[in-house]
Amino acid sequence: MINLEDTASAFAYKSKWELKKAYYLFSVLKYPMIVKIGSSITKLVLALHLPVKGLIKKTIFQQFCGGENIKDCENRISQLAKYQVGTILDYSVEGQESVDDFENNKTEIIQTVLTAALYKDIPFSVFKVTGLGRTSLIKKVSLKRDSLTKEENLEKDQIVDRIDQICKVAYEKNVSIFIDAEDSWFQDFIDDVAYQMIAKYNTELPIIYNTIQLYRHDRLNYMQELITRCKKNNLFLGLKLVRGAYMEKEREIANHQGYQDPIHQKKEDTDKDYNAAIEYCMASLDFISICAGSHNEKSALILANLMSEMGLENGDPRICFAQLLGMSDHISFNLAKLGYNVAKYVPYGPIKEVLPYLIRRAEENTSVAGQTGRELSLIKKELKRRSI
Repeated sequence: MINLEDTASAFAYKSKWELKKAYYLFSVLKYPMIVKIGSSITKLVLALHLPVKGLIKKTIFQQFCGGENIKDCENRISQLAKYQVGTILDYSVEGQESVDDFENNKTEIIQTVLTAALYKDIPFSVFKVTGLGRTSLIKKVSLKRDSLTKEENLEKDQIVDRIDQICKVAYEKNVSIFIDAEDSWFQDFIDDVAYQMIAKYNTELPIIYNTIQLYRHDRLNYMQELITRCKKNNLFLGLKLVRGAYMEKEREIANHQGYQDPIHQKKEDTDKDYNAAIEYCMASLDFISICAGSHNEKSALILANLMSEMGLENGDPRICFAQLLGMSDHISFNLAKLGYNVAKYVPYGPIKEVLPYLIRRAEENTSVAGQTGRELSLIKKELKRRSI
């Protein structure tokens, strides 16, 4: 019996003081206007080089990030492993646009792969394609509206080469790696390159995972076509299933530019597609492995119950559950306690460069219906239990 209400297990790794800090933080995050104003102020004071890094590091950074570099994350890796929860190191630097930055990002991502090869508690690596090339070019290639210049074609090939270098190391070290999904105007290029890597490196094992954002109304169909294509070509396929993290921005830009909103109009439709994707993938476990990246309790239970109905072991290596560090601990730790494969995304990087990620996490907690309220109620329940 899976009990996601067991807060003693969910928060065993946190001290009472850490729980109180988390409670105060989520108490602030439940107010969208405060988050919006606070995000703007934080960007400004960092741009002005005011001494606020220490405050950020002790609050929101500590809640959602593992450290400023891989070594900083070692304590967090060990802490999670103590409770049978794996770590996915996520170099979460965003918004860079120079060749030197792209090369540095590539080198750092390869380092996460090499680290994963050394730690049994790091089951996956992950990267974002937009960290390896100019976003304006990736968007141009994805939208296919204008032909590329000779220089742009060369630059595009360099992006693909960086991706290939990362995937090659993952293949050589036998480390499965997620290619993250991103904004819809980048995704076609990401999907094209992901399939190139799948065709090249997934002939024996699901090394390369593509990510499917099910809050888009076209993604379930895309996923089904990808599965058919891989089956036809005798390829293994790794899929990370998520709902999505860019809803407000997607809708705002679609409305501003006058094209169809790519996001489901109702949350129920997203949930329906997500759960349908789980069931569709589970029917093809002979060549598919999945990571269910979700903070949704119902979806976690649907997958766990489906595994039971199919007679699969809780720790079946083809199936993993994943949540973000600092969120939905009641799902992560309670499933891990029962022997399911569970991992936490552990973002890391210099505070200033990771700020866009942290702001997105803060905004996500205000926009996802019930997310912050659920976190608060569970933390409050555990604090009350410890006071008895």
